[in-house]
Amino acid sequence: MSIKPVHIRIVMPISTPGFRSDETVKPLESPGVRVSWSQISKGPGSIESEYEAGMAMPDTVAKIIEAERDGVDACIIDCMGDPGLRPAREVVTIPVLGPGQTGMHIAAMLGHRFSVVTVMRRLRSSFENTAAIAGLAGKLASVRSVDIPVLELEKDLAATNRALIDEAQKAVEIDGAESIVFGCTGLMGCAGAVREGLLSRGIDIPVVDPIPTAVNVAAALVRSGLSHSKLTWPMPPEKLMPGYDMPALTFAAE
Repeated sequence: MSIKPVHIRIVMPISTPGFRSDETVKPLESPGVRVSWSQISKGPGSIESEYEAGMAMPDTVAKIIEAERDGVDACIIDCMGDPGLRPAREVVTIPVLGPGQTGMHIAAMLGHRFSVVTVMRRLRSSFENTAAIAGLAGKLASVRSVDIPVLELEKDLAATNRALIDEAQKAVEIDGAESIVFGCTGLMGCAGAVREGLLSRGIDIPVVDPIPTAVNVAAALVRSGLSHSKLTWPMPPEKLMPGYDMPALTFAAE
C-alpha cells in the first residue's frame, strides 16, 4: 500500500529572523512527509505575554489561509500559546494544530498527570487556561519555568538544559508529574538531553517536544482523512474588515 504524501507547513507567529530555517525543519521530515515553513512579517519578535500573542494572530491566520491555497495539507502554529488556532480553524478546512494543545494531550496520554516546563513565570496562567479549554485541567500537575527569555534559550544551551532538568525533577518529586511537555517551541531539540538527564537521576518519564510531536500528529490526521469539525469552527460571517491586509475569504453560497 502506498503512503499518502503529506505537506505540512510550520507557521512562525514571531517576526524575529533566523529562529527557523530550512536546516532546522528538515529533520522533522519523514518518508512521505514534507515540512516547509513560513513566518509573519507583522507582529512581535517573540511571544511571552497574552498581548504579544494577540498581536501575532492576524498575520498568523493570513499565513495559514495562504498555506491552504498553496496546497499544503496541514499547518502547525510554531508557539506553545497556539496564537490564532481557533480563528484559523474557522477560515480553512485543512487541519491546523497548536503545539500547546497537541503536546498537552499527548503528555496526558503518556502519564497520569503532566507538567509544563516553560520559559517565564508569567506564562503560567496562559498554560492553565489552555489546559482548561482542552479539558485537561485535572491532568495538569504544574507549570514550572526556567526564567530564560525565548530569544536567549540558545545562548548557553547546556545551562538551558540543566535548568530544564532541574525544573522537570521538581515537577515530578514535588508536584506529582509523570510526564513533561515543554512550554516553548524554542526548546525544540532539547527533549533527548532532558530525558537523559532525568534518567541519570532515576526518573523515567516521557518528555514531549511539541513541534516534532505536532508534525507527526498532523501527518496522521491527514492520512486518516481527519480535520477539525466545522460545527465547532464554522466559517465566520461575511463582512468588511477595514485596516487588515488579509487574504479574501471564499464564502459558501447562501
